[in-house]
Amino acid sequence: MKAIQKTLIFLTLGLIAINLSYAGEAEDKGLQISKQAKARDIGWGDTQAEMQMLLKNKNGQTSTRQMRIKSMEQLNDGDKSLTIFDSPRDVKGTAFLSFSHPEANDEQWLYLPALKRVKRISSRNKSGSFMGSEFSFEDLTSFEVEKYNYKYLRDEVIDGMDSWVIENYPKDKYSGYKKRITWIDKKEYRTVKVDFYDRKNSLLKTLRMKGFKKYLDKFWRATTLEMVNHQSGKSTILTWKNYRFKTGLSDKDFNKNALKRAR
Repeated sequence: MKAIQKTLIFLTLGLIAINLSYAGEAEDKGLQISKQAKARDIGWGDTQAEMQMLLKNKNGQTSTRQMRIKSMEQLNDGDKSLTIFDSPRDVKGTAFLSFSHPEANDEQWLYLPALKRVKRISSRNKSGSFMGSEFSFEDLTSFEVEKYNYKYLRDEVIDGMDSWVIENYPKDKYSGYKKRITWIDKKEYRTVKVDFYDRKNSLLKTLRMKGFKKYLDKFWRATTLEMVNHQSGKSTILTWKNYRFKTGLSDKDFNKNALKRAR
């Protein structure tokens, strides 16, 4: 009996060691794939683009908003971005400024022209809806590898592309998500789909990215981003056009004064 018990203990310990080894390999593989995806999108400098936001409620009713987006890379830091609303009239002049950081809390401000004041978005409130869309303030920051822990799940074909499926766990305790599952295509390292799980670990939203175009012979950008909220039945589609790279933007284009003078 003792011999059997010892054998079972050794077998159990062996299985635990194998599982731990596999978990470590899966975590490292997920991290390395994510690092490579980030590395392939470094060096674009700054961009400007135009965007249409289509909001759709659960009954299929829609409304649209027109925006301009400015973005700029930062050396050893996250990206800066400025979003300016041009229409409709009730949101015209609204501007959103975001500073992403790899490890520190992101900084975000919203300028509301009707109130003529700049509102700071608290890191505790970043799971809130951005201007009534299915994108949260958290979704609008640049992807920084350091913000997550990773785990490789499997290989899978999506939209005809052989892809890796990676689980991401936010390190920020104020994140609105328990985890994200991302699909990254093996050929170009583009994120083509993201499933977002809420703090109760229930599927909340799915983001699909389509119509990729290549710029400067290196950088891929999707022309369409569709976010579907599975719990509310609402969705938001972002359509991008007129991308321009290396337009000469500087830090002065991304500060709180820039918010107030945005036109």
